Amino acid sequence: MIIGCLNGILLVIASGLLIICSVLFIESIAALLPVTQQINKQWEQFKDINFKILIPAHNEEVLIRSTIENLKDKLHNSHNIIVVADNCTDATAEIARSTGVQVIERHDPNLRGKGYALDYGLNYLKSQPPSVVVFVDADCQVSQGAIEQVTYKAALTGRPAQATYLMSKSHNSSPKASVSAFAFKVKNLVRPYGLSRLGQPCLLTGTGMAFPWKVISSVDIASSNIVEDMKLGFDLSLAGYPPIFCPQSKVTGYLPQEVKTAKEQRTRWEHGHLQTLISYVPLLLKAAVKQKRFDLFVSALDLCIPPLSLLVIAWLGITSLTFVTGLLLAIWTPAIILSLAGILLLVAILSAWAKFGRSDLPIQQLLMIPFYIVWKIPLYLQFLVKRQKKWIRTNRDSVNV
Repeated sequence: MIIGCLNGILLVIASGLLIICSVLFIESIAALLPVTQQINKQWEQFKDINFKILIPAHNEEVLIRSTIENLKDKLHNSHNIIVVADNCTDATAEIARSTGVQVIERHDPNLRGKGYALDYGLNYLKSQPPSVVVFVDADCQVSQGAIEQVTYKAALTGRPAQATYLMSKSHNSSPKASVSAFAFKVKNLVRPYGLSRLGQPCLLTGTGMAFPWKVISSVDIASSNIVEDMKLGFDLSLAGYPPIFCPQSKVTGYLPQEVKTAKEQRTRWEHGHLQTLISYVPLLLKAAVKQKRFDLFVSALDLCIPPLSLLVIAWLGITSLTFVTGLLLAIWTPAIILSLAGILLLVAILSAWAKFGRSDLPIQQLLMIPFYIVWKIPLYLQFLVKRQKKWIRTNRDSVNV
């Protein structure tokens, strides 16, 4: 009886991991499909779209000028750019104004977070709403044509459009930063690109997001959620506006150079991801059945994929347990299932690295992956005993553009 119950529990866990690894495998393999240019040609039909760019900024005096100048250089004007200086205690607002863009200031120390800043900006635009609103973080750089492409895609489809948002590492960065940049690329490029090749929606990843006005005004974004972008994407999907990926549009952020800052940033991202997984997977599955929408079911499965390090840790731990159980009790089915899951996980990671990750993670640094995973273990243990729930701004490094 006890052996039967143990076998049943291990089978359920092993089957769950197999499903998760299978979804990651499918997304990674789909990302290898060739790019088509059909949609790009359609952008030429969209000219003179009325759009505004909102830049939420909290104490961003180190990077705000470079971000604005980069946008002005790409757009050749500044009248479409609005900076929301949110609860700033530094020179963010003054520096932004000196670049010639429009600046609005918000002061409410009791309501802190990017969601509140963006909501303030949207309320400011209500009197003369644009056709499309684009959100750009104050600590990133956009590539040539990025704003136009993501704006046109939002206008064309009537859905939120997400640019490719990647992290750049410094020239003297550690191998750990290289692994982090690769993991970030898997999450923000490989997986959403694979989903888009399959005709499925993607996650919103925080910056380079474009929204038709009627779409973004249909939900309440004022919150202090630590991953407000991910939450917003699922709220919009549930409301009937699943986000669409725009891989040609590139936005780049910067990995923190200080170890403490990098850990704080990762803690916020990954605790927020896990909290969203717990709260939104049931909602998405319930809505998928009620609304008879396959895209919501796919989004739920995609959200079930935890951060890569945690997925590898979970697979290693549970696989080890099933092999011990097999040796002691001759229960081998869970171990066989997990072996298959491990093969799918390995192929998914290697295919993503071969096609997209070599520039971030040179082959000689692949041996750093186990050390990176070990570095992340305390972060996941912290989620169990003292998870981060409050929004905390990441300290910035100066960047030469």
